[in-house]
Amino acid sequence: MEKIIVKGGNELKGDVKISSAKNAVLPIIAASILGNELITINNAPLLEDVSVICDVLNELGSNVSINKNDLSITIDSKEVKPVDANDELIRKMRASFLIMGPMLSRHGCFKLSLPGGCNIGSRPIDLHLKGFKALGADIEIGHGYVEAKAKRLIGDRIYLDFPSVGATENILMASVLAKGTTIIENAAEEPEIADLANFLNSMGAKIDGAGSGKITVDGVDELKGTNYTPIYDRIEAGTFMIAAAISRSKIKIRGANEEHLRPIIEKLKECGIIVEYLEDENSIIVDGRCNVKAVDIKTLPYPGFPTDMQSQMMALLTLATGNSMITETVFENRFMHVSELCRMGAKIKVDGRTAFIEGVNKLTGCDVKATDLRAGATLILAGLVADKYTEIRDIYHIDRGYVCIEEKLRALGADIERV
Repeated sequence: MEKIIVKGGNELKGDVKISSAKNAVLPIIAASILGNELITINNAPLLEDVSVICDVLNELGSNVSINKNDLSITIDSKEVKPVDANDELIRKMRASFLIMGPMLSRHGCFKLSLPGGCNIGSRPIDLHLKGFKALGADIEIGHGYVEAKAKRLIGDRIYLDFPSVGATENILMASVLAKGTTIIENAAEEPEIADLANFLNSMGAKIDGAGSGKITVDGVDELKGTNYTPIYDRIEAGTFMIAAAISRSKIKIRGANEEHLRPIIEKLKECGIIVEYLEDENSIIVDGRCNVKAVDIKTLPYPGFPTDMQSQMMALLTLATGNSMITETVFENRFMHVSELCRMGAKIKVDGRTAFIEGVNKLTGCDVKATDLRAGATLILAGLVADKYTEIRDIYHIDRGYVCIEEKLRALGADIERV
């Protein structure tokens, strides 16, 4: 089994290029089911999750081709059929549930095993199903499956009890071919949702307001092909920003949107880190050559501080001067990395959904386990500054969300290898 070994103490220098956002590309690939012409996705992150959802589309009758040389994915979904997707593939990745909205919209029926993903807490699909019902679908759940049927989806006003990203995306995709107008209220506002809407609009959809709490969709009869480049990955960018901060280094991060990274930028500045945005280059320079100050953080849906950056910030705060507090409001089981950081010498106590961090002078490398995707990245960050060697196991989690993270860090000067 593969593992990543990091020897701490090296200063990082140079620049790193950020890949396209996994959380933007996955729904875009799912949405390609709705098109009746060739679709090309440029600068695709060739991650395990991307491979899985491409395999799911192939199972449904799409013709999906991944070009590793130019990082493009071409998808021809003219022959998609309303067949049941491979259970094993669906259980591998939660985002595979996003094919249900497009399949329901295009074929009026679909049956799917309940999805899997990182074990970071309860992520029920009831809001997805509530949206499908509002559009006129009949829903049945039983024996580990969910089945939806509708002769024709009809636009309606849908209010989400919580601004769920997945539910917003699924309902958005289901509604683009529905008859009439659909209004999604209390919609999630993440940049990846605006990107999905831009992709669909480039295919001929009529979507307005994506990226705000109210999205309006005027249904169309068909969607065509398109050539599209997704947004950069704000979580990967944030992770490298913290890599600079925790290692007291100065690096340039190419492929960054200041607006998307605003919550992370502000917290790093509060810690004393110098952050400069180069608008003409879409780049950020992070200078972490300072003493890190303690801060308090509360995760919230966008535009609040992202839950996907909570553990990485915790790694930084373990070495801050003073006491910090992190409150996790999005997922109830997202402190599994705490015990691993404590094995490295961190002083962290958890009470319910709040973690209390007492800054220490140093971390010490040891054998640790990536309990989920972002926790794995966190342990790499801690390993960059820990004494001796840090060996990280279960790195398949990391490979689900970061493109060649050890190669990118090694190019910056880190002593890191995969064995």
